Amino acid sequence: MVRFDRYMLSQLLWLFGFFALVLVAVFWINRAVQLFDRLIGDGQTALVFLEFSALGLPRLVTTVLPIATFAAAIYVTNRLNNESELTVMMSTGSSPWRLARPVAVFGLISATMISVLSHVLVPLASGQLSERELEISRNVTSQLLTEGAFLTPTEGVTLYTRSIREDGVLLDVFLADRRTPNERMIYTGTEAYLLRSGDTTSLIMVDGLAQRFTPSNNRLSTGKFQDYSFDITSLMTSNKVVKPSIEYLVSTQLLRDWAGIAAQFNTTPGVVAEELHARIARGVFCLVTALIGFATLLVGGYSRFGVWREIVIAFLILVALDGMRSSLSGPVIEDARLWPILYLPSLIGAVIVGALLFVAAGAHGVWRRIRRATP
Repeated sequence: MVRFDRYMLSQLLWLFGFFALVLVAVFWINRAVQLFDRLIGDGQTALVFLEFSALGLPRLVTTVLPIATFAAAIYVTNRLNNESELTVMMSTGSSPWRLARPVAVFGLISATMISVLSHVLVPLASGQLSERELEISRNVTSQLLTEGAFLTPTEGVTLYTRSIREDGVLLDVFLADRRTPNERMIYTGTEAYLLRSGDTTSLIMVDGLAQRFTPSNNRLSTGKFQDYSFDITSLMTSNKVVKPSIEYLVSTQLLRDWAGIAAQFNTTPGVVAEELHARIARGVFCLVTALIGFATLLVGGYSRFGVWREIVIAFLILVALDGMRSSLSGPVIEDARLWPILYLPSLIGAVIVGALLFVAAGAHGVWRRIRRATP
């Protein structure tokens, strides 16, 4: 029997890895397209795109793991049913409760993975991602300029640069300012530099030409300059600091003094309690997810018409329980003492699993008595 446990657990883990890889790839490609357009369009390199993708992976994997756990439990149970392996094991005296043991171990492994992600990796990666986004937004060259393209950082202003040297010098710069009514200004320069002094950012243009056009009288005035400073501080729209959030704290920092943490982050103790226990409940629910998939198909047994009905039932049970999880966050945020209700969906799921295994065990006992009574 121990050999069968290892065999079934290996099948579950192999299929779990396969489904997780496929789902992560699908979800990542969907998000990567938008991220690629935003970063590369702003002048960032492919390395920055890869860094942002890596920092977003822990949260993405956390979303995918429960789905992969459910899919693996459904697939393996259905295959073992179709190949009569579960039937053979039950005919030798193994009860459904005993057969659920490798599935429970598999659920614990999946729950451990999602717990490590939720408690440690996701908060750290989210905090690092916010800091990198702030650094990118403060990079004036990346935010405002892209080689060989006309950009409009704000209404009425157009910027163009032919190329950017490795030392940050802008070559052949064009700037059009149409923000002043009844006046159009155009500046061109062979070189330009971006200088930051405190909260002020200036574009220093060298060896260029300034042109002013007044539409009211159709007058065009031109003048050459050796150097000209253009204040572009108003064009910068980036945030100054990363906003503190309890989402960036690992769970060990949320275990004590909820009132103190709430005061530090300008929130309520209920928000802190909900954040901590939602992470724990996420791992517990992953264990229940695996057992629901196994128990539902085990009750259905083998059918030459397939097990789509049982799969749909198991899926609807999970959707209902997951919807319940979302609705329970509000009361906990209002009152931190209500945090135990966050585990109610997992408890209900465990009761459902127990009921399904009890039904399967009853049917198995009846089948064994009939077999013994048969001459």
